[in-house]
Amino acid sequence: MTDWKPRTKAVHSGIRRSGYGEVSEAIFLTQGFVYDTAEAARERFEQPGDDEFIYARYGNPTVAMFQDRIAALEGAEAAFATASGMAAVNGALMSMLKAGDHVVSARALFGSCLYILEDILTRFGVEVTFVDGTDLDQWRAAIRPDTRAVFMETVSNPTLEVIDLRAVAGLAHEVGALVVADNVFATPVFSRAFEMGADVVIYSATKHIDGQGRALGGVILGSEAFIRKTVEPYMKHTGGAMSPFTAWIMLKGLETLDLRVKAQSATAARLAHALRGHARLSRVIFPGLEDHPQHTLAAAQMSGPGTMLALDLHGGQEAAFRFLDALGIVTISNNLGDAKSIATHPATTTHQRLTPETRAALGIGPGMVRLSVGLEDADDLLDDLSQALDRA
Repeated sequence: MTDWKPRTKAVHSGIRRSGYGEVSEAIFLTQGFVYDTAEAARERFEQPGDDEFIYARYGNPTVAMFQDRIAALEGAEAAFATASGMAAVNGALMSMLKAGDHVVSARALFGSCLYILEDILTRFGVEVTFVDGTDLDQWRAAIRPDTRAVFMETVSNPTLEVIDLRAVAGLAHEVGALVVADNVFATPVFSRAFEMGADVVIYSATKHIDGQGRALGGVILGSEAFIRKTVEPYMKHTGGAMSPFTAWIMLKGLETLDLRVKAQSATAARLAHALRGHARLSRVIFPGLEDHPQHTLAAAQMSGPGTMLALDLHGGQEAAFRFLDALGIVTISNNLGDAKSIATHPATTTHQRLTPETRAALGIGPGMVRLSVGLEDADDLLDDLSQALDRA
């Protein structure tokens, strides 16, 4: 299995077949498990075997298949599947931190990630320092001998800033800090996060892994010791585990992930190049464009530019709303990574809880629209975006 290419791993890794020899993975919709004897129950609670289960909150055969498959695809030793992407962010950070610890984080984050770092962790005595993620001097100045972890979105939401993961990891590892990377925009298809030095990688499986807007889910990936000894005890006792049915959906999503994401990325690149310089736009942000500030870094750090782009319209919120309302194919929603193309206005949705000053500092202007490119025909999408821009 270790010699398989990623697309093969995404289809076959981690399969556990029952005695019936099914082709499609079985959904084990059970909360608990039966023991032949009381002694067997005692032994399993004391020291469960590698493929033995106690309770669905602790583990489940369908969930284990998803965990093994995504770990094989990402190149991680182990994984723990969670109820949502934010459960993964919260679980990874809360399980490893305690009062008095210090965390350095990139400032450009999804609103819920900021809430965990600014409000939750600090409430329990964790000190958090925010930096401009693209400025290595700020990372260097902020990381201290007592820094326990650094946190970032490898590609930020929604401004698509790309952080030099290898350089930040080098600074963090000098003081023994763990590198925790939210890698959603990079996707498991284009990710090289562990190769670049990440210790812990987080995905919202809700996004590209499901890819069809069906279910919430998340996953934390890392070393066997970190997942089993740090994450798993916290998650199984606090109840953030993924359900078996959701795990089955995610397994099905992984089978087509490579095909979907590469097709979406190719369309995103075409749209970005076609729209660049449009009279209604002050800028088009896409890591695959040569004028992106971290274009060279993105090419070195990921094997593809991703499925996301941002459009900044002249005329601010009024123009952005007119543009969104005029779209015919692209839907207005706050999800991303879907087979359907989705647009949202971050300043009034995903990042609305931030102050205007903070949004301005992050580059989230009133005219910005985030676009998640789907699987529709590229010509149809370009026509739709062009006519909407004309009406903006």
